[in-house]
Amino acid sequence: MTVERLAFRNFRNLAEDAIEPAPGVNVIYGENAQGKTNLLEAAWLFTGGHSFRGTKDAELPRLEDGKNAAEAALSMRIFSEGRAQELRLLIQNGRRSSTINGVEKKTGSALVGKFCAVIFSPEHLLLVKEGPARRRAFLDGALCQMKPSFARTLSHYTRALLQRNTLLKDAVRHPELLDTLEIWNERLVLFGVDVMLERIGFCRLLHPKAKDVYAGIAKGREALSLGYAPFDGADTKEALQAQFREALEAAEKTDIRAGFTSVGPHRDDLDIRIDGLSARTYGSQGQQRSIVLALKLAEADVLFGATGERPVILLDDVMSELDASRQDYLLNHIDGRQVFLTCCDPQAVRPMKEGKRFRVENGRIRETAVEKRE
Repeated sequence: MTVERLAFRNFRNLAEDAIEPAPGVNVIYGENAQGKTNLLEAAWLFTGGHSFRGTKDAELPRLEDGKNAAEAALSMRIFSEGRAQELRLLIQNGRRSSTINGVEKKTGSALVGKFCAVIFSPEHLLLVKEGPARRRAFLDGALCQMKPSFARTLSHYTRALLQRNTLLKDAVRHPELLDTLEIWNERLVLFGVDVMLERIGFCRLLHPKAKDVYAGIAKGREALSLGYAPFDGADTKEALQAQFREALEAAEKTDIRAGFTSVGPHRDDLDIRIDGLSARTYGSQGQQRSIVLALKLAEADVLFGATGERPVILLDDVMSELDASRQDYLLNHIDGRQVFLTCCDPQAVRPMKEGKRFRVENGRIRETAVEKRE
């Protein structure tokens, strides 16, 4: 999968323009706060997911006189599934709609599964160090690209969870509502187990690949292991349903007092260990960064295995966050893929024999010559 053309209008601070990237490495460079990350964000939105920076859709159109413009428009031509395809995305009044090969769709999420990418930004270096929510988002983001139906399953679970939590809060004033709690327990089990099974399956695909990458970074001195906590031990769907149902029943009194659901996929975690010890608790900063690098490279390999298309790699200003050995390892493992890489100084990345460079200044993008080297 490659991006052949990316165009933008009224998006963030980017001037209306388009770029035609190389099929290999594309270096996006310039000073800070010029719009480099905005370009990667524009590409990422074609995965159908939300901004990797956590920005609301209403904040994506260009800021003018202290207010966001009414709309922003993006278009992308990709080569995928053996043919060129045209994707469009319109962000209007805080909502997204899309067009796929001329067919209009009501939502931006309709793009899920059409464009596949892996994003690696400085925020991802906190994936190990911070709480479970960030790791769940990592799993769910990859799964949505692998299996577009997973997004619907997760949405069904989230709605059932919201309704159960509403019941728990209202039960303080209306105890009779607790008579319906079992119904919502079953709804959570119905959708929650499907979410868990997909995450567990993904973890089992991710584990050997991430383990091998980490071994290469660490020169075999340490072993990385991954698991899905706390329900990874169940061997069948029925066993997982029984475990989740029992956990809900055991936590019922606690949930009623607290007014929210304390167990389930929304509280689960990706358990990451180095030589059997929690990487979050005992891992050094260098080990944690190596783990994130291993997870991201493994994610790209799993997506390739599942879709048959190599995902586009988006690297947002992470080279300066990694030491020289990790930089070299990363760059050596993205050959043969299309890469968009942002940095301040393109010479700090590596001598380029091929590819393209784009300078970003005040939201304007200009392709610059690549010095050919032997």
